[in-house]
Amino acid sequence: MIRIIALGPGDPDAVPAAALAAIDMADPAVIVGPPLDDALREATGVEPAPMPDPLPDGAVVVATDADAHALAAALPGADTLPARDALRARAIGQRVAELAVVASRLRADCPWDRVQTAETIVPHTVEEAFEVAEAVAEGDPDHQADELGDLLFQSVFLSALLEEDGHADLATVARGQADKLISRHPHVYGDQAAADAGAVVDIWEQRKRAERPDEGIFHELPPGLPALAYAAKAQKRAASAGFAFPDVQAALAKLDEEVGEVHADPGQHEVGDVIFAAVAVARAAGVDPEIAVRAAAARFRERVEGAAAMAAEAGEDFESLPPDAQLAWYERFRARP
Repeated sequence: MIRIIALGPGDPDAVPAAALAAIDMADPAVIVGPPLDDALREATGVEPAPMPDPLPDGAVVVATDADAHALAAALPGADTLPARDALRARAIGQRVAELAVVASRLRADCPWDRVQTAETIVPHTVEEAFEVAEAVAEGDPDHQADELGDLLFQSVFLSALLEEDGHADLATVARGQADKLISRHPHVYGDQAAADAGAVVDIWEQRKRAERPDEGIFHELPPGLPALAYAAKAQKRAASAGFAFPDVQAALAKLDEEVGEVHADPGQHEVGDVIFAAVAVARAAGVDPEIAVRAAAARFRERVEGAAAMAAEAGEDFESLPPDAQLAWYERFRARP
């Protein structure tokens, strides 16, 4: 069996004692791995040979936590030290710590990063969040990973600004989030029961209100949220107090009622009620309205562009056509196989 020994995050002073003991017990002739820097080679007393491809049975691979985790993912049958779950956690810690080091370096040495404040960074944070949503809607895993990295860096950088002011650091932020999630999941970390996802949301909101009893039903409802997100969050807060449609059919009935009213008065008030009721239908159906509308807009864009291309192939200028002719091309593109 192949064995993978993780050497810690790469700091020679942080090599685990268990890793050193495992290396001492291994036959030096079978120890392989990625190149180690001088300090780590000295700390471990080992200079691994280059890794052959494929690795032979009985090989002992030594590598830093992140590299060891990547190797373990590629070798599901290999034994690992530490166990795979612990190795995954350590690898994540190494890579996030490396990102934090990058943030500190940029803050110190980059003229642009040096002058930023939380107020000037937040618009970029919001933009990155929307780009994550767009990547998710596209369904491209590589794009999602890239955009998630951008959003992660926003959290790392904002945490660094907090640290400069003596309020908190990235470790404090991460620990606080872990504690909050544990507290709000008593059905996982305690003995409270949750029959379904809706019950989990109710527990979450009840716990949140209990933690902040003076903030009322509509606590933490930022007025700067995009309209659909604001509507969804307002309804979610109301639902935590028991004020919500019992099921999708009840929400649809309310939507039908509002559509009837907008027929009689197609103004801002009634149109707003229709959209708000549609958000309630989305919530009752377990659909995120922001993502759903973005996906619908993307489909609309694809169809209009496709209709224009089809018209061009037939020798017609889509933008010069009357609306009924444009709609005919739109429906033709939409009905294509």
